[in-house]
Amino acid sequence: MSLTMAATSSSIQNQSIHSLLSSSPIKVPNFKPLFWPWQKVKMGPLTVSPMGFGTWAWGNQLLWGYQESMDDELQQIFNLAVENGVNLFDTADSYGTGKLNGQSEKLLGKFIREYQGRKQEADDVVIATKFAAYPWRLTPGQFVNACKGSLDRMQIEQIGIGQLHWSTANYAPLQEKALWDGLVAMYDKGLVQAVGVSNYGPKQLLKIYEYLQARGVPLCSAQVQFSLLSMGEDQMEIKTICDSLGIRLISYSPLGLGMLTGKYTPSTLPSGPRGLLFKQIIPGLEPLLDSLGKIAQRRRKTIPQVAINWCISKGTVPIPGVKTLKQARENLGALGWYLSSDEVLELESAARESPRKMIQNVFQTRYAY
Repeated sequence: MSLTMAATSSSIQNQSIHSLLSSSPIKVPNFKPLFWPWQKVKMGPLTVSPMGFGTWAWGNQLLWGYQESMDDELQQIFNLAVENGVNLFDTADSYGTGKLNGQSEKLLGKFIREYQGRKQEADDVVIATKFAAYPWRLTPGQFVNACKGSLDRMQIEQIGIGQLHWSTANYAPLQEKALWDGLVAMYDKGLVQAVGVSNYGPKQLLKIYEYLQARGVPLCSAQVQFSLLSMGEDQMEIKTICDSLGIRLISYSPLGLGMLTGKYTPSTLPSGPRGLLFKQIIPGLEPLLDSLGKIAQRRRKTIPQVAINWCISKGTVPIPGVKTLKQARENLGALGWYLSSDEVLELESAARESPRKMIQNVFQTRYAY
């Protein structure tokens, strides 16, 4: 190695994570496409972009501070995504706070209708919505009605992927079969093109896969929390099951609710419920954030882009949440490239050094019922 190269290498290694973050984010290149058609992925009968956008924040005031004044920017986010080939949008009938319940679905439907780009781009949009397992939804017919309610809010004729938002196996196992039969009914009636599940642990995932298969309904996707902060034994087993059965794993919270953006420290935490969680985990993240920062600098990317790309490189479809154009542009920079196998191993090794991991969703099943 030359003296110049050695000095450069040493300089990179000695930079702190905070100095790496101080540089301006790498902008999305001003050319198309961000990824090629052959880089799209199959999700059951559908073809989707290697990354989608999550819309939990579109209507949620409690956690994400949504205000209706944000709607114009959210429309621009939708337009930017679709123009750049992102066609998967994840939502839920429960997204939205109080009177804004279902707001995320309403906005998505509105944005599709008012999209002024090429008609084919709007036609290719895949909406993956989730139906909440509310305690008053006790029959398959009630889940079919929930699906029709989502269709009405979005004003579309068919949902791309209808998903169970969570399993009731942990606390109301008798309701579980009604959920499953509801999925079958939605599919048989043509209300959804495909079906998926969310927050299903490995054993219950196998059980519903076998049940649906016996009814002639393919399970196309399984959505779980999956990131460098959430790659424990259960999550990796879910990934193995999905790979073996042809189910596409959708990674939600690929940035660990923001902890993997690199912008938070023990002394700079977000307010509200997230701050309490961050306070427990952030102090031990230095090795992982340092590794993310070094790879980001080598790749001329940002830390969030590297963290999201780890999910893509693992063969999953991440759905990072977006509520600003800046976030959307940055997320798009995770597309069109892949971490090397060595970089993946480096990140996973650093992640294992973190003393505290992401808390799994309380609804994720651990056993089969």
